[in-house]
Amino acid sequence: MSQGVRTRPEGSAQALSEAYDTALLDLDGVVYAGGDAIAHAVDSLATARAGGMHLAYVTNNALRTPDAVAAHLTELGIRAQASDVVTSAQAVARLIADQVPRGARVLVIGGEGLRVALRERGLEPVESADDGPAAVAQGYGGPGMPWGRLAEACYAVARGVPWFASNTDLTIPGARGIAPGNGAAVEVVRIATGARPQVAGKPLPPMHRETVLRTGAERPLVVGDRLDTDIEGAFNGGVDSLLVLTGVTDGARLLAAPPQHRPTYVDADLRGLLTGQPGITREGDGFRCGGWTATPGADRLELTGDGEALDGLRALCAAAWTAGGENACGLDGGKALARLGL
Repeated sequence: MSQGVRTRPEGSAQALSEAYDTALLDLDGVVYAGGDAIAHAVDSLATARAGGMHLAYVTNNALRTPDAVAAHLTELGIRAQASDVVTSAQAVARLIADQVPRGARVLVIGGEGLRVALRERGLEPVESADDGPAAVAQGYGGPGMPWGRLAEACYAVARGVPWFASNTDLTIPGARGIAPGNGAAVEVVRIATGARPQVAGKPLPPMHRETVLRTGAERPLVVGDRLDTDIEGAFNGGVDSLLVLTGVTDGARLLAAPPQHRPTYVDADLRGLLTGQPGITREGDGFRCGGWTATPGADRLELTGDGEALDGLRALCAAAWTAGGENACGLDGGKALARLGL
């Protein structure tokens, strides 16, 4: 279901945790980074849950099992069970199971999360291209995954074995910065073989399907830090989204976002679940949010006023997205963002 061209972030008189029944939360860059909880995440999620919001953790990272993810969240102080976790490993396992016989062998290039998800679908994980696999499943294997595992994938794919990838995120955030993600490893196999995989993870439909089947959400809100996975996945699924600025997306990327990458709401972190969202009003050629007014100029975005930096960013988004229409805005927003400290 298409949401059309979004020309500004929307407002909400209600707290988002009251307006939506289920938060579909990304993990890396939203709830934690490098294994440590992001500031305000634990308290904000506890408050949202206490108010009746169902919390589901939806991740493109296929390395860990839902049990392991739930245990990690619990260690951080976030109450969670395995049934609250949806991974791209589960989505790709269902995608493979729909196309190969039950009991078929699948060459695994990844971690334990992928093996467990395949067994859940009645498939047999194997380790070598010489084991007669009916499919290749590639997921994030962690920073220590040997180069030889990628070679095994290449041997099988080059023989014509169907190739599936849990996700194609090129990067993954960590405590020390941005590291290569599964998409970078997928590119290695693609370059070596010339083939392209079927992909299950966000932003593609198999992940949305898996999430809906497992959570039963009726009024879901996707919460993420990535425009090209979380926000585009919400767009493709026809549901609303909240972008938090605790991960890989900065103000410049947000202003340049094409329609499918424009979130419904924007906030600094997960405290945004607990509040309403300010509306944006049109004033002549400008867009006002809080104490700020943003106006598209000849070659750059102009920003006047003062107040909360996030209100200024929301106003700038409205000006940039309106000026850009279907395309990313080409106006320079650097000076305006610097004034906001973003």
